[in-house]
Amino acid sequence: MRFVVVGILLVLMDQATKLLATRNLQPGVSLVLPGHLVHLTLVHNPGAAFGILAHATPFLVILTGAVLAVVWLNRRKIATQSLAFKLGLTLGLAGAVGNLIDRLRLGYVIDFIDLRFWPVFNVADMSIFSGVCLLIWVTGRSRS
Repeated sequence: MRFVVVGILLVLMDQATKLLATRNLQPGVSLVLPGHLVHLTLVHNPGAAFGILAHATPFLVILTGAVLAVVWLNRRKIATQSLAFKLGLTLGLAGAVGNLIDRLRLGYVIDFIDLRFWPVFNVADMSIFSGVCLLIWVTGRSRS
C-alpha cells in the first residue's frame, strides 16, 4: 500500500509542477534559475522521450495502458519482489501515469526542466528514468 501512496504523491507532484509551469512560463521562453545550471523552458512535447514517436499519442496511450494492465495482472507476483524492485516499478509507473494524464488531457506532454545539454523534461520523466535505472540495477544484481 505504501508504494501506491508514493506513486500517487509522485503523480500529484508531477501534475502540480506542470500546472505551475503552464501558468508562469511562456512556451519557448527560458527563465534562468540562480546559478545558471537550470533553466525553465515550457515545451509541448507531442512524442515520447527525446521527442521520439512525435504525434504518436494513440500508440503511446495504448502502450502505457498495456504496461499498467500487465503490472495489474502480475500484482501478486510483484508483491513478492524486493523493496528496491517495487520502488523502481512504482517510480516508472508513476511517471508513465503523469505523462499519460497530459496525453489524454492535452494531446502532448508538458516539459519544462531545461539543462541546456539534455532535452527538456519534467518530473514524470525523472521518475521514469530513476525507476528504470533502479529496475536495471536490481535485475542485474540478482543475476550475479
